[in-house]
Amino acid sequence: MKFKQTDAQNQRVEQITTSHLVIGIDMAKETHVAQATNFRGIVVSKRHLSFSNSIEGFEKLNRWMTELQQKHRLKKLIIGMEPTGHYWFNLANWLSDKGLHVVMVNPATTKRNKENRDNSPSKNDPKDALIIADSVSRGFYYEYTRQSLVFQRLKTIMSDREFWVTNSVRLQNRIVRWLDIRFPEYPSVFKDWTCKRSLATLKTFPCPQDLENYTVPDVIDAWRVYMQRAGGSTGIEKAALLISRAKCSVGEQAAVEEAKADLRRLIEEFERVATMLDHKRSRKDLHCGYFSWYWGSEAVCTWPSGNA
Repeated sequence: MKFKQTDAQNQRVEQITTSHLVIGIDMAKETHVAQATNFRGIVVSKRHLSFSNSIEGFEKLNRWMTELQQKHRLKKLIIGMEPTGHYWFNLANWLSDKGLHVVMVNPATTKRNKENRDNSPSKNDPKDALIIADSVSRGFYYEYTRQSLVFQRLKTIMSDREFWVTNSVRLQNRIVRWLDIRFPEYPSVFKDWTCKRSLATLKTFPCPQDLENYTVPDVIDAWRVYMQRAGGSTGIEKAALLISRAKCSVGEQAAVEEAKADLRRLIEEFERVATMLDHKRSRKDLHCGYFSWYWGSEAVCTWPSGNA
């Protein structure tokens, strides 16, 4: 027998009993707003509560909820909030650590129900908090559960890596654009401009006119500053081809010094990010190994302090 969506909806509605205090919180960066209703959606507080995104504000919210429960003799509590950006993390975790029932309301649900209260599409923080509380009382929410430590670590590592990969791609695109303008024949010499010989070339003589007075042995000697095996048949062949392409290049020759300085900065940043990604890749592989062991054995994963 298939489990229908309506069954899940009914179960969420049935969880809200007559003894429940329903809290809706509109999240923001600095100041959150809370509204309180009973299970029928009737507002039970004289006015909304504004509290800061700090421990003082969180404790103020907790005292306010406790006072409302005592005043209206409501033994149970359910707190709903929108997962707005990253602003909800700290409050949701703080409430969850206290053993309180925290649920999430989809922002699309709040947007669709803005006119339920006053037939107006207007938007303000107290109204949004009230709409969130309404949505919770009608079962339009999903449970919030804190992720285990192993998942949190993997999530942080992967998010960090994605950021630097994006930066690396952006830098590579900038360097390729630079070569297309200044030395369009360069890809015919080095198919992969990120190889050691290519990077040594870009650091020493990136523009075609830099090679006008160079011979093949001179180019190889310049490469040796950045790489050990600069010569050999491959090195001689590449150096000769590079010089021949430079002599017939159609690349832009204006503002050469400024262009070189730009390329120098791009390459330095690219190498820095590439080194960082190599380090992060090794850490990710290590953590993924722990993750596979953890998932396969269903045991508690212990993390070495030196690799944290």
